[in-house]
Formats: sequence, C-alpha cells, structure tokens
Amino acid sequence: MLSQALSGAPIGRQAGLPIPATDIDQTNAAQQPEVLAQAPAQELVQGFVENQIEELAEEQTEEQIAEQKTSWLAKLKGGLAKTGQSLGSLFIGVRVDEDLFEELETALIMADAGVEATAQLMAALRARVKRDRIEEADAVRQALKDVLAEHLKVLEKPFDVGHVKPLVVMITGVNGAGKTTSIGKLANALQQRGAKVLLAAGDTFRAAAREQLVEWGNRNNVSVIAQDGADPAAVAFDSVHAGRARGMDIVMVDTAGRLPTQLHLMDELKKIRRVIAKADPTAPHEVLLVVDGNSGQNVLSQIRSFDAAVGLTGLIVTKLDGTAKGGTLAAVAAGSQGTRPVPVYWIGVGEKMEDLQPFVAADFAAALVG
Repeated sequence: MLSQALSGAPIGRQAGLPIPATDIDQTNAAQQPEVLAQAPAQELVQGFVENQIEELAEEQTEEQIAEQKTSWLAKLKGGLAKTGQSLGSLFIGVRVDEDLFEELETALIMADAGVEATAQLMAALRARVKRDRIEEADAVRQALKDVLAEHLKVLEKPFDVGHVKPLVVMITGVNGAGKTTSIGKLANALQQRGAKVLLAAGDTFRAAAREQLVEWGNRNNVSVIAQDGADPAAVAFDSVHAGRARGMDIVMVDTAGRLPTQLHLMDELKKIRRVIAKADPTAPHEVLLVVDGNSGQNVLSQIRSFDAAVGLTGLIVTKLDGTAKGGTLAAVAAGSQGTRPVPVYWIGVGEKMEDLQPFVAADFAAALVG
C-alpha cells in the first residue's frame, strides 16, 4: 500500500477498486489539459459558423421574396398593359391643364371604370393637384396612382383562415370564368400556408368538370369528394361532414357554372347553400364569385345577381393577362349600378400555379396607371 501511495496514482486504480468521481475528474484534467483548453474555442467557432449560415439563409429568403414580388408586379403590369399604356401615354410632354383632366376622364371610362367611379376619381385627383400645387405631369400620374389606390382600398381584405374549422368555402361563377382552375390554384396557395384542404366536385352536370377538379387534386395531393350524377347539394353536404371527420382546415365546394338569367340554376345554388347550412349551421363561411377580368361592366351585373342569391363574401378576378382593361374594379369599389363593394381576395394574371395572388390595392393601381 505504501508503494501504491508513493506511485502517485489513486489507490483504487492499482487495486482494481472503484475510483471516486473526484478522482476521475482530476485524472482526466491531468491527462487532457489541451482538450479542455480547446473546447471553448471550438464551441465559439461552431457558434459563429451557425450564425453565419442562419444570416445567409435569411438573406437568401429575403432576396427570394423580393424576386417573387418583382416578378409578380411585372406580370400584373403586363396583364393590365392595355390600360396602363393608354393612361401612361397621356402624361408624356403635356401641361397640367383642363385638357389633361378631360383626357384622363375619357381614358378611365374607356377602361371600364364607369361614369360613377370616374367622377369620384377625377374629383379626388383635382383636389389633390390643387392642394399640393402640382404643376408637373409626372407628379399628376403619381397622384392618380395614390388616389386610385385609396379608392380601391375598400376591396382589399385578407382571406382569414383558422378562425373556424373546417372553413367551408362555396365557389360560384358563370361558365368560362376560370372557376375550376382558380379552385386548383387556390388549394395550392392555401396549402402553402399550412392548411389541410378538401375539395368537393359540386359541378355534377359536366363529367369534364369533375375530372378537371380531380386532376387538380392529384397535382396538389388534395382529396376530392366526387360522385357521378349525384345531387350537387348532397355532394356539398357529404363534403362538409367529411371535412370535419378528417380534421380538414378548409372545405372548398365547387358549383356548376351558370348565368344569372338561368333562374332555375340560381335556385339550385340557393339550395346548395341551405343544405351546407344543415351540415354546419355556421356555414358556408365564405361564398366566392369567380369573375373574368375581361368581362367589363358585365361583372357588375354578375356580382349583383349572385350576391342577391347567395350572399357573396369575396371575389376572385381571373384572366388579367394582357387584354383586360381592369377598370371594372374601380366601379365595384364605387358601388356602381347598385353593386355592393364585395372584397377582392385574389387576382389571376396567368396559367401558372403561382399566378393567383392576393389583391393589393396599391400594386393594382400602380399597374393600371402605368
């Protein structure tokens, strides 16, 4: 034992006995002084690298968002180029006088803004020019953008998801407005926000419509409730129950395209709404109308008719792809021809999945004025 003590090693180690924890710590410290000294430095370097990676990822994300925003605005400007070029050309090499205001008034009416909305816009523009003592044509252009953005602001409203589950959305529209395609794009957009979506093929009259919706479901990996030859109201009823049972966030019910003058089909639309309410007394939570951006003032009559039948909560404006004038939304915002200013949730400018985006009044105004 004396020799063991003189050796400097713990007695327990040489005798094969357990070594106290304090002995282990001291032994490791003695044997690995460099490792212990290097550990804090390694942790510091690792932390620095991780921070750099996180900052780079954030910068890339911001750059990607900026690129997407620029791309979307370019598409929107291209989609409204017909009106943008018409209005924009009026500000080149001219004086700020009554002739300019008269030409702007004519251009707005020709852009489908309508007499009522045009009168409101021109009154606001004249007041802005006088108040700010604007003397340059380009400054008048910017003032018109601002006035139009303020005018359209009443239509800007975010689509609220999550306040009820499932959120039952009824989709309506006339034939050829792009209703089924918009549903497919909308399902994708909502999935990107983390929502679980279920589609209901309520257009049971056309086999092609069911097949198209099923195809969109496959592309988005979304389930579709479809029944050949079934009553549309029954499909909607079953879909609401299925959405609740499966824990879905959103149930979107497609309906057959119809003209407001087809009274029996409008009555059927009312029936679908009533039956949905039997499946969920609070539903449908959203009733959307899909309108073709090329329809001009005819959009107003569609809004009035569908709103009277089923109580619209929002619009999806499609086909703003270069031929649309775009001024119709100014008429909607003004409540022209007895139309209620129904919010515009989304606008579409192309065929790609990402070409359906939320409506932003300022962006739309900037693209429309050019």
